[in-house]
Amino acid sequence: MALKYKRILLKFSGEALMGDGDFGLCADTLRKVVKQVKDLRDLGVEVGIVVGGGNIFRGAQIQGSGIQRTTGDHMGMMATVINALALRDVVESLEMKAQVLSAMSIEGISTGFNANLVRKQLAAGEVVIFAAGTGSPFFTTDTAAALRGVEIGADIVLKATKVDGIYTADPHKDPSAERYSELSYDEVIQKNLQVMDMTAFVLCRDHDMPIRVFDMFKDQAVIRIVKGEDEGTLVSSGE
Repeated sequence: MALKYKRILLKFSGEALMGDGDFGLCADTLRKVVKQVKDLRDLGVEVGIVVGGGNIFRGAQIQGSGIQRTTGDHMGMMATVINALALRDVVESLEMKAQVLSAMSIEGISTGFNANLVRKQLAAGEVVIFAAGTGSPFFTTDTAAALRGVEIGADIVLKATKVDGIYTADPHKDPSAERYSELSYDEVIQKNLQVMDMTAFVLCRDHDMPIRVFDMFKDQAVIRIVKGEDEGTLVSSGE
């Protein structure tokens, strides 16, 4: 089967793993997410994953507490490690090999990032899960996804959201909002569309890394994307 994208960087939020809850991890949701990863692997797609930690910790929780921003960011990074470990075990329960690579040194729990090694692991069929963001405060997991996508030579960064793409307005509030099928990097800037934080977006633009925003829980959405079908919104150079 011809695939448009053979190596992807999949980014989704920690909140996506909560299911209907308001904190922590939902076992059913974890398995639904990982089942889509298995579907990709069964097609021969190489999969790297960056997951957020908002289901466990968010900086807004500690505002005014006296906890410094850098400390809060490190706490958030550790939350992503918890999610990455959970994902790894569920991936392996579905008979796939997985590795957790952390940007923070955690002896006995995960290994550090090495781009050359990761490329070999992906080519060998392993699912590689990147934890702890970039390892530095003040950078989001969106930026980590863009960075890792560039470093591993991904064909595209796939950003899973709660809606099936980028719209002219919030579709939950404005029923007349229309979905963009494609946008150029310049159009996203001009329209001030919140695709990713600006550091992540500029990194993708500067390295001509396409971004596809889609609904992770829409049936077969991610499969349609790697086959090159119209799903969600594509942000690229437009060439």
